[in-house]
Amino acid sequence: MKKLKLFSICIFFLGAFSCTNDLNTEPVVELSLQQLLQQDPNAITGIMSKLYGSFALSGANGPGSSDISDDAGESPFLRGIVNLEDFTADGMKNRWGDDGLDQLTTTSNWDANNKFFRYLYNRVYYTVPQCNNLLAVLSSVDVPNKEAVKSEVRFLRCLAYYYMIDCFGKGVLLTEANLGSATPLPEASRQELFNFVESELLAIESTLPDTNDYGRANKAVGRMLLAKLYLNAEVYTGTARYNEALTFIKKVIDEGGYTLDPNFRHIFSGDNNTSPEIIYPLIADAVVSQSYGNTTYIVNGNLNSADMTLSAYGATDGWGGHRATKAWYGLFANSASGLDASSDERAHLFFTNGHSFEMTDYKTWTDGYPSVKFTNKNADGSGTPTYFSGTDFPLFRLADAYLIYAECTVRGAAGGSMTQAVDYVNQIRTRAGAATITPGDLTIDFILDERGRELNLEGQRRTDLIRFGKFTGGSYVWPWKGNVQAGTSISANYKLFPIPQKALEANPNLTQNPGY
Repeated sequence: MKKLKLFSICIFFLGAFSCTNDLNTEPVVELSLQQLLQQDPNAITGIMSKLYGSFALSGANGPGSSDISDDAGESPFLRGIVNLEDFTADGMKNRWGDDGLDQLTTTSNWDANNKFFRYLYNRVYYTVPQCNNLLAVLSSVDVPNKEAVKSEVRFLRCLAYYYMIDCFGKGVLLTEANLGSATPLPEASRQELFNFVESELLAIESTLPDTNDYGRANKAVGRMLLAKLYLNAEVYTGTARYNEALTFIKKVIDEGGYTLDPNFRHIFSGDNNTSPEIIYPLIADAVVSQSYGNTTYIVNGNLNSADMTLSAYGATDGWGGHRATKAWYGLFANSASGLDASSDERAHLFFTNGHSFEMTDYKTWTDGYPSVKFTNKNADGSGTPTYFSGTDFPLFRLADAYLIYAECTVRGAAGGSMTQAVDYVNQIRTRAGAATITPGDLTIDFILDERGRELNLEGQRRTDLIRFGKFTGGSYVWPWKGNVQAGTSISANYKLFPIPQKALEANPNLTQNPGY
């Protein structure tokens, strides 16, 4: 099959458990991991697919299974990224009103008992121990391409910790060195977690493969994560690292071998595994990797059979939950007719028929425009509709790398070329049919807006708004910010999510983030 599969294997690194209750649970297995790899070194392929799948799937036994003791439908990693990075920001809102979900979509009344904070926290501390277990075993067994495999595992651990740094700001630093510790581990600060992830990514830069199977990490993937870490370093540590971000994003651009996809919509279609732009995807498949938490959540969540033809988007079910706000589509035009008339293809990623430009009530389906950026149809319109999405999620892609280069350059990073930065931005805009810009147009505010036009609903907007100083306070408001229709100021503590209450109860060394 064209995509990395989740193989059936006779071992689970960890049984289903509550990650906040026991971060060091020992593996519960039919055959020890070491014994399995000693008997069949090629089993590493299936084990690695399980690790990669932990970012997109709920469990190894289908969409109703869960690797952790949280709801299988609500708790998958990617679903958590969308909930916490997109619905808390300006561009997307959810109308369901599930317990805790209203708090996210209105950036109000956040507390440590919100299950959606716990879901992402638990997913991090499910993936990290799996990585640690495998790294510990790989120190004493041989598998094909062992050093590259170890580097991939370390990358996946860094990716999980990146979201801990970004969302919660601190946690517990688990590695293979303290695997199985009998006592609660100390709290690690944001700086300590940052330092660990930075050192790990620098260490594996040379040992990650130059190329790899689709859906697996290579050098460009590791460098992209490192560039993103440095891009946000001033938020994470108080020290700007834009020079380093530029250094590594240049390597991604110059050495990665990726090119902009000439067809923007292909990047978000059912056959996007053939896109030359996607650097690192989270894989979905309508048959072998079904999940309520991969792009099924995005595609089905933005559809509703009451006023949309589901088959036009390759779906058989619409959940009627998500809509964009004018904070996103207003970046293209200030009215529905303006969107219709725009030459920018990205202005047409919304279903507007019968829907209001203004989101007067975020719980009303027809207030705001559903986003049809992601579709389960192939780029040419072919494909049989399915309940689960087969569209991969482009976690890293080249257009983002271009915009990171431009941002670092505008922020004064050493070695950046304004001419090159403008060219990269214009390549993105020309691809979309938008007007080109001049060097005088390339301001820091323009970059934030362009990131919104290009990257919204890709799990980045909250992080971007925080980095640009626009998330908290009242200098920039959006519909339903602070639970007010027109938007209002929110306090600075909202730059971090609260540490889940169950995590605090499980480890007395953890402390709550300020303001909660």
